[in-house]
Amino acid sequence: MTVINNGGPVPDYRGLEWTGGSLPTESEPWPVQKSYSTIYRPGDEAEALPGEIRAYAANKSWLWPGRPYLFFSDMHADTDAFLRSLIASGGIMKNGAGDADMTLTPFGEKACFVIGGDCFDKGPENLRLIRALKLLKNTGAEVVTLAGNHDLRTYIGLACAGASDPRHAHLFIRTGKKAVPFFKEIFDQYIAGANRDWLQISDEDVRSYLLPDEQWCRDFPDAAQGLVSAAGIAKEIRRIEEKSREFVETCTRLGMSLGMVYAAVEKAREMFLEPDGEFFWFFDEMKLALQAGSFLMVHAGVDDHVAALLRFGGVEALNAAYDDANNKDLFELYNGPLGNVFRTKYRGGDFPLSAHGLKNLHASGIYAVIHGHRNLLAGQRITLRSGLLNFECDASVDSGTRRVEGLSGHGGAVTIVHPDARVLGISTDHPLIKDFKPAEVCGLTTII
Repeated sequence: MTVINNGGPVPDYRGLEWTGGSLPTESEPWPVQKSYSTIYRPGDEAEALPGEIRAYAANKSWLWPGRPYLFFSDMHADTDAFLRSLIASGGIMKNGAGDADMTLTPFGEKACFVIGGDCFDKGPENLRLIRALKLLKNTGAEVVTLAGNHDLRTYIGLACAGASDPRHAHLFIRTGKKAVPFFKEIFDQYIAGANRDWLQISDEDVRSYLLPDEQWCRDFPDAAQGLVSAAGIAKEIRRIEEKSREFVETCTRLGMSLGMVYAAVEKAREMFLEPDGEFFWFFDEMKLALQAGSFLMVHAGVDDHVAALLRFGGVEALNAAYDDANNKDLFELYNGPLGNVFRTKYRGGDFPLSAHGLKNLHASGIYAVIHGHRNLLAGQRITLRSGLLNFECDASVDSGTRRVEGLSGHGGAVTIVHPDARVLGISTDHPLIKDFKPAEVCGLTTII
């Protein structure tokens, strides 16, 4: 890290010439002191004002981690954006054009690299990004991967492919049309030109194996009762019918027969779910949450159930509950309170975070949540959501999202919980580093 004239730290960007894009080299106080309408979409929530944060933080003593935490979120199958984000963190030095051409910097040797979820879908190459994560681990970096909704949909879809019971028979197709490029990658890289047994499987057999039928539509309401509302059940049935149709249409558009999809699904199950599979480590090592001092890092958010777990068992209990749910009922994992951690947007139908839940979070020593999930157009922002301080960090870095959102240029972003008692928001889409200093707006901090 270097220090610029206004006293703010700036990562030592090393190797940006290998990835392209530009990164800010000067900082400004965060929350940003300018018209929020120039930063966020019309109608979006405004960023919290310094006075609001000061009122929220009154009489709170922040516990600050004594090492860097580098938070990367919503890379969505875009390895170039991920490598650019790693450079932005100052944690790695890129020294060549290849994905493996990176080494840890002294700053990176001290840091924890937190992958905040959503490695799958939207971008150009799912498998390349997973391999790049492994290459980062191979440098000696400490890497913690958190569960995102796209990651869990992929995992649950693979685990439930071919399931016949009504709670789980639809969970493969719940991955939707976005999963088809992933299966095409697997087919092209591992199956094409090799074993052609998939040619013997009829489309009708594949439909029966992978897609829920009319009997599922009749049985699902009873199976989901008690966990999903009546309105939610009706909506889910409609969505599964739509997703089934869109999935088949996307297969056709990408030149994939259903037999090819079947072969790719079975290969994916072998690679990601079998202990000796090439990518087994990815889901096996995944956690739901990470706590660093007064910060909780998750993909999306928290609710009252999760807040109680954190108060009375800590983040270890929350991750243990996630592991337990993984081994028991994947439908309940995705649709129950734990699912809020990787999919909530604090909508009316989501499990709530009430004043009681907020009290439990504060009693557990958590005053702020760092998360992704809600994509932004000009870097990170700070909000007060359900009374809780949120650092929102999905900066729309992947090429697919950037096309949809009309963003130009290369994407990349990182949020740094810096041991110098500050949070830095760095993005290719904001000209200055956002520098949050709680000692100035929240009172004293204690380094741990």
